[in-house]
Amino acid sequence: MLPLLRQEAKFTLRSRAWVSRLLYDKAAKKVTGVVYTDTRNGEEYEQPAGIVVLSAYVFGNVSLLFHSGIGEPYDPATGKGVVGKNYCYQLSRMGVTMFFEDREFNPFMGAPGSVMALDDVDGDNFDHSGLGFFGGSRMACGHSDGRPISYRPVPPGTPRWGSAWKRATAKYYRHSVNIGVSGSNYANRNNYLDLDPTYKDQLGRPLLRLTYNFVENDYRVMEYTVDVAAKIARAMNPTIMGPPRVRRGDYDIVPYQSTHNTGGTIMGTDPKTSVVNRYLQSWDAHNLFIMGASTFPQQPAYNPTGPVGALAYWAAEAILTKYRNSPGPLVHA
Repeated sequence: MLPLLRQEAKFTLRSRAWVSRLLYDKAAKKVTGVVYTDTRNGEEYEQPAGIVVLSAYVFGNVSLLFHSGIGEPYDPATGKGVVGKNYCYQLSRMGVTMFFEDREFNPFMGAPGSVMALDDVDGDNFDHSGLGFFGGSRMACGHSDGRPISYRPVPPGTPRWGSAWKRATAKYYRHSVNIGVSGSNYANRNNYLDLDPTYKDQLGRPLLRLTYNFVENDYRVMEYTVDVAAKIARAMNPTIMGPPRVRRGDYDIVPYQSTHNTGGTIMGTDPKTSVVNRYLQSWDAHNLFIMGASTFPQQPAYNPTGPVGALAYWAAEAILTKYRNSPGPLVHA
């Protein structure tokens, strides 16, 4: 979009500008601009603004509110406060892989949007009676990643290196398929974001700290929905079927799983329990709008990109057709 934006006379792109905080007038309940540092020379600048839109991803949005003193930080002990509340992730890296002697696939021709998705055990699409959990998972079968280095499916028992591993990767590259399972992750009072008391960033500000772990509901979602995926895989009659992959143990951020973080500046109908209203407008600063998945109060099984785009259009229309004509709160609590 940048080539189109550059044609707009009112548009200016300032690269290497690291916004460190918003200028907040608490009495007037508005922001008056932003402060940013030029990373080339370390100089700090103030940029006045009539409207400010935060779109700095989940962690950037939350961090900027903390550093600007906008909104009450969430306290897990009392349950009070809103900024940093309802951090959620996504139950991913689960599923089952099948290997076929008599079927051939072309993984290098796949695309994420071409996989077959199944929602039978997602959300409220199935009867939860007696299961002991709420939520669910979406399943996807197909190929979206045939890259020759990262995509090397081999059957259980294959050596991890050497000539036998090479033969197996060559044999099964076009003879395997995966059912991937991605589960919902709902808010828990003990999962949240706040400022770290010890570590600081390059500007000397406290880093954002993540406190998060899976809870029993998450494990039950994983176990039940991966078992359903395994039943589907067996019905496909593979020559070899890998063991169902279920995440167990504490959350570990080291192996890559996904980048689908949500929450921290959640939307809602009450300023006591949310950061923004239905137009993504801050309850504490009427000319501040926050975009992105940080406004999600929960994390569904699907990736957040689609709703993020839809909400951005929704909020932009409200800014243009409602707020500019009559600046002030678009929703009154």
